[in-house]
Amino acid sequence: MIEICDLSKAFGETTVLHHINLRINTGETVAIIGPSGSGKSTLLRCINMLEIPTAGHITIDGVSSEDKKKYAQAIHQKVGMVFQQFNLFPHKNVMENLTLAPRLLKKTTKDELEEQAMLLLRRVGLEDKKLAYPQTLSGGQKQRVAIARSLMMKPQILLFDEPTSSLDPEMVSEVLDVMRDLQKEGLTMILVSHEMKFVRECSQSVIFMDQGKIIEQSHPDVFFNHSQQERTVDFLSKIL
Repeated sequence: MIEICDLSKAFGETTVLHHINLRINTGETVAIIGPSGSGKSTLLRCINMLEIPTAGHITIDGVSSEDKKKYAQAIHQKVGMVFQQFNLFPHKNVMENLTLAPRLLKKTTKDELEEQAMLLLRRVGLEDKKLAYPQTLSGGQKQRVAIARSLMMKPQILLFDEPTSSLDPEMVSEVLDVMRDLQKEGLTMILVSHEMKFVRECSQSVIFMDQGKIIEQSHPDVFFNHSQQERTVDFLSKIL
C-alpha cells in the first residue's frame, strides 16, 4: 500500500529525515516510536504532503509522489490523518465538522452525508453530540470526533500523529478503543504513539526512529523482548 524510497527532508540546513526506506502492506498497522525530534511526525507529514520531501519519493497504492497531481488525488481519496490537537473547527458543531469537507467536494447529498455522519458518530459513541460545539467536549470526545471526521472520506489509510498525547490519562482508553476497532476492520494504519501497551497489542510492526533515521524495525514481540540495536534497548529501558 505504501512504499517509501530514499526519503530525506531538510528544513534549511537542518536535515530531519535521512534516507528513509519503508514498505507498509495493505491492512497492516505500523507503529513509529522514538525520542522527541527524531522525525516521526515529519515522516507522516511527508506521506500526507503536508511537508514536501527534499529527496526521494513515496508511492501510495501504485501512485508515486513524483507525479504530484496524481499523488495529491491519491492522498485525497485514500488517506486520512488524525492530529495531536484535534484541529476541529470551533465555530462549527460536530455534524458540521464531519460533513464540511465531503460537502465541499460534492461527494453526495446533504441528507446522505448526515446519515453517514450519524453512523460514524454512533461507531465512536458520540451520536448524542451531533449538535455540540468543540468547546463543550472533553479531549477524548474531540479526538473521537476527529477520527470520525477522517472516516467520512472513506480512507484506505489512516495516519495518527500522537493522537492521545494531549489527553488526560482517563480519556486515552476511549480513543484507543476506537483505534482497536479500526485495526480489526483491516484499515492500513500508521501511528506515532507513546502508548506502548497499545503498540504491543495492535501493531504488526514497530519502527524505532532516532535522529531522522530508522534504527530498527521488527514485530512487536521481537522489538520489545529481543531488540538488536543498543540505542533501541537504551530507549526502551527509559520508557518501560
